Amino acid sequence: MSKPTRYSQIRPQERLPEWLRRPVGTVSQLETVQGLVKDRGLHTICEEGRCPNRAECYAAGTATFLLGGSICTRSCAFCQVEKGKAPMTVDPAEAERVADAVAQMGLRYVVLTAVARDDLADHGAGLFTAAMAAIRARNPLVAIEVLTPDFWGGHADLNTGLEAQRSRLKTVLDAQPVCFNHNLETVQRLQGEVRRGATYERSLGLLAAARELAPMIPTKSGLMLGLGETADEVVEAMHDLRAAGCERLTLGQYLRPSLAHLPVQRYWHPDEFDRLGQTATQLGFSHVRSGPLVRSSYHAEVP
Repeated sequence: MSKPTRYSQIRPQERLPEWLRRPVGTVSQLETVQGLVKDRGLHTICEEGRCPNRAECYAAGTATFLLGGSICTRSCAFCQVEKGKAPMTVDPAEAERVADAVAQMGLRYVVLTAVARDDLADHGAGLFTAAMAAIRARNPLVAIEVLTPDFWGGHADLNTGLEAQRSRLKTVLDAQPVCFNHNLETVQRLQGEVRRGATYERSLGLLAAARELAPMIPTKSGLMLGLGETADEVVEAMHDLRAAGCERLTLGQYLRPSLAHLPVQRYWHPDEFDRLGQTATQLGFSHVRSGPLVRSSYHAEVP
């Protein structure tokens, strides 16, 4: 499937502000992890999503592994990951290769995420558990955080869909990650344009179900700013996340990956991120990361 072009004629409305300009890092920092990942036929959201922090994370010897291949079955308008029809099979050796990379990098905290695999019966839940088992077989002390899709799709009946979603979620939670993360991404008004195939209510329901099924595992979510939302809408989303039992929050600036993706409506100032972070803390989030370059997995290991 080709990339969407409906936004290609919408040019940037303002220049990238100074606070969003980052050094790309040294060649050695980038090549070490990039080479390791490439040699093992793996994918990271750091590269697939063009994360602005990847040089910093690579220098620290960390990465967020992307499971399920590089093709996502959803077509979210903000995301750089390739979209299309994923293969009906999964790579049975992927988990072992991820575990090998984790061991070679000497990681003690690992984040596992995945493309949406609506083509699979379990929507990719088994990808997470297989990778977690392989990593722990080498070093049971490695802490593993998961950042999952919504595990929804292919169910016309709401009750059947909810039951299937809950079953897939339980599979992942039973593997005992140290944190369960699922991103809300944006405010309620903008969900349809930004997150095609996902909904605000289903994401909140997934987070609430995670708290119910595994109350000892912290839940986490993230929001992108700059898509046209207001500060009041961001605060409203925070309230909704807290009502769903979400304990940890990341807030970061949306950066347009290419002209084929949603344009940035405005760049939020670091001071605005600070104020929203303070509001989040006041609302009861136990762990808040709020800043223009913050991403879901940025400094995830820091309590």
